[in-house]
Amino acid sequence: MDGFAVGDLAAGGDVAEVAATATRLLGDLGARVLRHAPGAGRGPGLVPPLTVDGVDLGRAVADVGAEPVALSDSPGDQDPHAVLAALAGTGGGVDAVVVDLATYRALDVPAVRAAHPHLVLAVVSPFGSTGPRADWVASERTLYALDGSLSRSGRPGAVPLLPPEGIGTFTAAVHLAWTVLVAVGRARRTGRGQVLDVSVHEAMSVGLDPAFGTQGSAAAGRSGPFRRDRPPADSYPVFACADGHVRLCLLAKRQWRAMLAWLGSPAELADPALDTIAGRARAADVLHPRLAALFADRDGADLVAEAASRGIPLAQVLTVADVLHTPHFAQAGSLVDLPLGGGRVARTAAGPVVVDGVRLGAGPGARGVPAPRHVPPPRRLAADPADLPLAGVRVLDLGVIVFGAEVGRALGDLGADVVKVESLDFPDGLRQTFRGEAMNASFAWGQRNKRSLGLDLRSSEGAALFRELARDADVVLSNFKPGTLASLGIDHAALAAANPGIVVVESAAFSSGGEWARRLGYGPLVRAACGISGLWRYDADAVDCWDGVTVHPDHVAAKVAALAVLALLERRERTGRGGAIEVAQSDVVLAQLAPWIAAESARPGTLRARGNAGRGLLAGDVVACLGDDEWVVVDARTPAELAALAQVVGTDAGAGRAVVEEALHAWAAARTPLEAATVLQAEGVPTAPLLRLPELKDDPQLVHRGTYRALRHPLVGDLPTEDASAAFEDLPPLPVAPAPLVGEHTRAVLEAHGTTPEEVERLLATGVVHEGAPAGVPA
Repeated sequence: MDGFAVGDLAAGGDVAEVAATATRLLGDLGARVLRHAPGAGRGPGLVPPLTVDGVDLGRAVADVGAEPVALSDSPGDQDPHAVLAALAGTGGGVDAVVVDLATYRALDVPAVRAAHPHLVLAVVSPFGSTGPRADWVASERTLYALDGSLSRSGRPGAVPLLPPEGIGTFTAAVHLAWTVLVAVGRARRTGRGQVLDVSVHEAMSVGLDPAFGTQGSAAAGRSGPFRRDRPPADSYPVFACADGHVRLCLLAKRQWRAMLAWLGSPAELADPALDTIAGRARAADVLHPRLAALFADRDGADLVAEAASRGIPLAQVLTVADVLHTPHFAQAGSLVDLPLGGGRVARTAAGPVVVDGVRLGAGPGARGVPAPRHVPPPRRLAADPADLPLAGVRVLDLGVIVFGAEVGRALGDLGADVVKVESLDFPDGLRQTFRGEAMNASFAWGQRNKRSLGLDLRSSEGAALFRELARDADVVLSNFKPGTLASLGIDHAALAAANPGIVVVESAAFSSGGEWARRLGYGPLVRAACGISGLWRYDADAVDCWDGVTVHPDHVAAKVAALAVLALLERRERTGRGGAIEVAQSDVVLAQLAPWIAAESARPGTLRARGNAGRGLLAGDVVACLGDDEWVVVDARTPAELAALAQVVGTDAGAGRAVVEEALHAWAAARTPLEAATVLQAEGVPTAPLLRLPELKDDPQLVHRGTYRALRHPLVGDLPTEDASAAFEDLPPLPVAPAPLVGEHTRAVLEAHGTTPEEVERLLATGVVHEGAPAGVPA
């Protein structure tokens, strides 16, 4: 992204952390970042500043590599038009500027368009610039209530548990960076800038743990009515060991049988029903005491090592303090030094993307996509405004489960021709269904806008055929264990020998550069090993972690990988070269926790699970309302908000937090969540009702923005699905093609590549390729 520049004018607003993180991500990929920070500092924001010894660590992390734009404090110089003009006149100008809603409303937008016709103006706000909630105030905590996350987090029958701080705003930042890069690339090729209207609420709803999106192999086969209460998180139980806790993640039958052998194959656990996740959950009262006894007296690292030797997915539940001293993260370059001024240094997370062997965002010399030797002629991206941004881009998608589905979907939604390459012998776990149906909703969501090629990569002829297809491809996507592509002869080095412009993505649970590279890497184990699970507790001394239902970080990690693909396609426009991308899910988790890692490094003992006790609040809580399991989240962060809250609930702000919160609980118990939120929002207090997943499709703000559209699949029916164009002003209608059956397009893909019908028949007969019936037609 050399030659790209982005300005940040949102540093003093309510979405400062989202804008700063998004521009940092773009800076890591090579963009020049120019940040204007008003002298008055910023308000409470979606998350309060995390300050240690006078240093705002969130800002310190985001400012790595950014250039400050210094203007005087005079009113004229602080006028947004003056700031915008200063950015536009800095070293060749800027391609995009990120602003908050207040700044946008102060701009003469027609005048800005006339002066800067190529400019992408990205407006980011809690809810978007229009709609019934456009003027609501928000915190990350209240947005967790509105995006569906809170509804499935916590102990069944208990108070819902807010997810850990920071993962929501980071998710929104990735969404913002993606949207900006798509729009900037389009503006550079069409000459047309545009205004982007980016909603943090919407970004979290579709990107954190989406209600209508890919749900993971453990959930893909589930059936039955929606559960109102928090679902049990017993699929991935946590047990005490001699030096902490470990998490077990048994999904496959072979993993359970290996665990059974480790337990000594007791007769009471011999029931074949325990071969399934549901069966083990029903037998938890018998099974869990056995597991607890096995793990209790041994150190976590020893247990994990033995489990790995047996093929059993197990991980230690580490704290962020543990992460700082874990050899794998040091070996992989996942942690770097962060200067704090005055000679002080803290350790924090590096960038989550590795390109051509260089970790981006790891300090001086490691920012920006490395620029290889020019190899003409480069393949050009779509320049016609009538085309989708990635029209003509050809993708071979080897990805599986959630991450694998979502990277390809992001590219396919923008017009890329994505061919899912899959095998009958090693099916995508996302295809499993509860009763043997042809397809489930999760697969339909994640694999839309793709075609399917049935191909046996394990055969030498199949691998050779893949290499032939890759000669004309632009992107290859995979999320196998490190080294798998190389063992098949289809890694970047092998493919680039014949196609220098190809971009190859490899992703695994843990980075290839450390000793955990080949660990079994399900999301629950990644979260446990990176500190997220330990924070997802009601209090620091609790055993149970309540992140068992989420599929985080798959969705946001996939969007990070897609962002890196776009950056390399932009580089290829200039150089003709593609590149190798690595995105480890663990590194994405650490990037989300970067300010907290720095805080723990600078002041050990800083970071502990807080439950629902919000940091930086003067008063607030997850509060029960009128009705069955109805809740509202209330956050008073400033004296003005505290005074308004106290007045509404009939007490005095000076009476103390406990008195105000007691009055709040009594007041809310007589009102529905929406009634309570409406009254408190009218007084300027961040408040939101808890929404359950099915309610999101009818949420007035999301309906206003067009967040969801209909996905029609002949095998699944009509489903609500994300409309990826919601934030864009200038984008052609996006496709919503149904997900394919295995091998549904094998003939079409091969014949378009030049394979004769006779050769296709031979490949089918020998099992090198296979095909299925079109979707909706019985096989």
